[in-house]
Amino acid sequence: MAKHRINIRGVLIPNDYKWYYDYFGEDSTCPADVQKVMDAFLDGDEIEVYINSPGGVIDVGSEIYTLLRGNRENIKIYITGEACSAASIVAMAGHCEMAPTALMMVHCVSTRAAGNHSEMEHTAEMLRTADQALCTAYTEKSGMSEADALAMMEHETWLTAEQAKEHGLIDAVMFEENDTDTPFVAGPLFALPGKDQLDKVRSMLEEAEPEGENKDSAFLIQAQFNLLKMRGERV
Repeated sequence: MAKHRINIRGVLIPNDYKWYYDYFGEDSTCPADVQKVMDAFLDGDEIEVYINSPGGVIDVGSEIYTLLRGNRENIKIYITGEACSAASIVAMAGHCEMAPTALMMVHCVSTRAAGNHSEMEHTAEMLRTADQALCTAYTEKSGMSEADALAMMEHETWLTAEQAKEHGLIDAVMFEENDTDTPFVAGPLFALPGKDQLDKVRSMLEEAEPEGENKDSAFLIQAQFNLLKMRGERV
């Protein structure tokens, strides 16, 4: 079993823009970057995804989300800096943890438009449809309603790690101690004796106990000796 790492850093861009950002040494992520790692993925392998991105083109976020979502059982996502806009969509693709110092931001889709009123109304309708499509990533991850997800997007909501966890958008805050109801034990090999073991000791004590009221120290010593011998055996 191998472990692969995917870095979602910088803006999310189409594949044919990658050369430009690489030329100027700017962080960026395109679907081909993710696909390259996924192509080396074998059944049973694990993938760790680290996100620190302000977002970018929505269809790029959707494509990367889809690539990861197809293998969500083997993927763990970590938000280390920010997961904003389209990058927050990517974060919904699997089990996700967020650094306590990180931020998540969700908002409505935006674009630039020009033209007459019909063209502008058509653009507005297109944007509303895009919002509905993208909000499914939030609703499927968190269980929140579409209305709640759209309201969150409408208000350009910024979330701390704790707030994202409360909304169900992430699964855990990184470095957070897990609460447990399991009682503390002396060590990993500790276990209460089973019924068979209890019955065996009870029978041993009854056989070794002297008659009458003469329960002196000799009896207790012998009983403890027999018990130690018994613990060395498999019951």
